[in-house]
Amino acid sequence: MRIRHLAVLVAAVWISGCATNPVTGKKELSIVSEKQELEIGQQQYSPSRQSQGGDYVADPHVQAYVNKVGQRLAAVSDRKLPYEFHVLNSDVPNAWALPGGKIAINRGLLIEMQSEAELAAVLGHEIVHAAAKHGARSITRGTLLQGGLVATAIATAGTDYSDIAQMGANVGAQLINTRYGRDAERESDRYGIEYMARAGYDPQGAVDLQQTFLNLSGSKKQDFISGLFASHPPSAERLANNRKIAASMEPGGEIGRERYEQNIAHLRKVQPAYDAYKEAKKAAKDKNYSRARALARKAISIEPREGHFHSFLGDLEFTDGNFPTAGRHYRDAISRNDQFYYYHLQYGLVSEKTRDFAEAETALARSVELLPTANAHNALGNIARATGSMEQAVAQYAKAAKHNSPAGKEALGSLVDIDLPANPGKYIATRPKIQKNGALQVVMQNKTPRNLGKITLKVIYPGNNGRMREFSRQLSGVLDAGKSDVLDLPLRINPDFARNVRVEIVRASVMR
Repeated sequence: MRIRHLAVLVAAVWISGCATNPVTGKKELSIVSEKQELEIGQQQYSPSRQSQGGDYVADPHVQAYVNKVGQRLAAVSDRKLPYEFHVLNSDVPNAWALPGGKIAINRGLLIEMQSEAELAAVLGHEIVHAAAKHGARSITRGTLLQGGLVATAIATAGTDYSDIAQMGANVGAQLINTRYGRDAERESDRYGIEYMARAGYDPQGAVDLQQTFLNLSGSKKQDFISGLFASHPPSAERLANNRKIAASMEPGGEIGRERYEQNIAHLRKVQPAYDAYKEAKKAAKDKNYSRARALARKAISIEPREGHFHSFLGDLEFTDGNFPTAGRHYRDAISRNDQFYYYHLQYGLVSEKTRDFAEAETALARSVELLPTANAHNALGNIARATGSMEQAVAQYAKAAKHNSPAGKEALGSLVDIDLPANPGKYIATRPKIQKNGALQVVMQNKTPRNLGKITLKVIYPGNNGRMREFSRQLSGVLDAGKSDVLDLPLRINPDFARNVRVEIVRASVMR
């Protein structure tokens, strides 16, 4: 019977949610409307970019060039959307599309390509993912299988800032890291090549690009494995299909090798700076901080306009406790790009350390505008607590505590310290359990990172005559952080009235 009901439900969803794919013309199941697609893309585009290094701004010409090529392809697509194209400041070779036509390509992928036709192949492929509703299809599939719109606990693979950024970019992270099925990849390859031809590019660019990717996948190049290949795996089959599609089209069209090299000339020129930065991060991970500093300074000497290099020096000084020097480096980073959350976040954290609370609040608030993080909300909670604004502290800690990260856990502990006396029931879960003989037990769970004691609970229960009675008891001992316990109470409950039993936590204290 249950299977039958499920079949009826799925059939009803299919009938009500069947829509025409604007690219292929096929009827497909879709319970995500175009309005919802546009909203998801709009809401997640900026957080997703922030969580992956932010926009590349050291050479604005590169952004203008990629957008120009992208809009040329978007103009000939089968679906009119508010397409946007941004270059991200990440070494990881990757490109992705969110629903609603929000597309990004990483600096690290631009370096690997050799022509404008190859760039058009990448952007055309991503345009099809958006135009053909592949992201929306993933949401539909996830909804039917999981019972919710989108699961929001996937990390953004391969980025320096993903751990910090998770609080504000969960949904986008899942959509970006979705590994599309073979049919979706075939569609994006086929129609992406058609878009290239319509826009005046030589389809051979898509063949060259897929050959490059296939060669790189064979070399096990880690950056590609953690980036583009994670969601767009290359294969000999895809290469052969691209060749067939390109061969079936009218020959000719633009390759644009010289034009491509002219437009990314500065990026190629300063690539040694990013190579040095990459080595600096590795040296810091190995705790070779003197080498890390030297490599970061080398990177700055080659490309002084890159904020990441200055921010990295700030991180090194922050780790050593040199807070004023760290603050100077973060200000240098902000002066080069004031639209990236991390620089403001770190400057706010270092200002908190020096107890310059006004400066810290301004910087942290700006970082939250760009991307909410547990780190920022926790620090704002600390500042509010230090200045006696307990209501504001509770609000900030509560936001941070929603995230399961070190900062989130720290915020939860601080929240418990402040809020437990007024709301002990928020932090200790209780559940009555009645045995066959009517004996009452209470299952208690400490949901906090603090050990709790001096717990007083109240049981409201029906007596033998059905009238409600109360029983209170202060418990001895300590309920350890994150642990559960079962308490036996000297009460007998008529099983017929079991549903009327309520347990409340009256008071509790943090045990130091």
